[in-house]
Amino acid sequence: MKAQLTIASKNYGAWSLRGWLMCRMAGLDFEERTLPPDDPSARAELLLLSPSFLVPCLEHDGVRVWDTLAIGEYLAELKPRAGLLPTDRLARAHCRSVCGEMHSGFANLRSSMPMNIKARHKGYRVFAGAKPDIARVAQIWSDCLETYGGPFLFGQPTMADAMYAPVVTRFATYDVVLDKHCDKYCRTITAWPLLQEWTAAALAEPDDMEELEVEF
Repeated sequence: MKAQLTIASKNYGAWSLRGWLMCRMAGLDFEERTLPPDDPSARAELLLLSPSFLVPCLEHDGVRVWDTLAIGEYLAELKPRAGLLPTDRLARAHCRSVCGEMHSGFANLRSSMPMNIKARHKGYRVFAGAKPDIARVAQIWSDCLETYGGPFLFGQPTMADAMYAPVVTRFATYDVVLDKHCDKYCRTITAWPLLQEWTAAALAEPDDMEELEVEF
């Protein structure tokens, strides 16, 4: 039976994007199921209404996995040669750490700068509470790029890039100014064929969620 990945909106669904990228990076043959915007699980993800989310959810070979990090770890076990985690033990621990930090942190960035691929807010004034989050993301990126040489955080695409890809889209949406190294990383992720594919589908989505269409 073919695997199935349940996701929410491609324009607004940050966690859905992460899970989808991981499945594609692993080379998993799967079908997409998109929940309607009024589905409770979809709204929980998109509006940050719950500390844990049931979307995205991967169903494969009798297994149901619904947490994004758990999906990544499951795929890394299933497809070890796909490179979701680095082969080096120290790099692998580092990768898991930065993924875990994104998974559990950056609440101010998430709430004040919701993912919205279609939108562009030039000159956006970043909420003061989100500035430390942005600085920490930039530090993580800079440390990884310096340690592993780029162009992705650990040289080649890994779970870490999937976890931080929605942040790249947020920085574009809200016109966040970055140093040249982080800006180059954003351009790498933006040009990543997998993100290009997701973005094209996001731009084609017909429905908007008023709660996430904040006017500035």
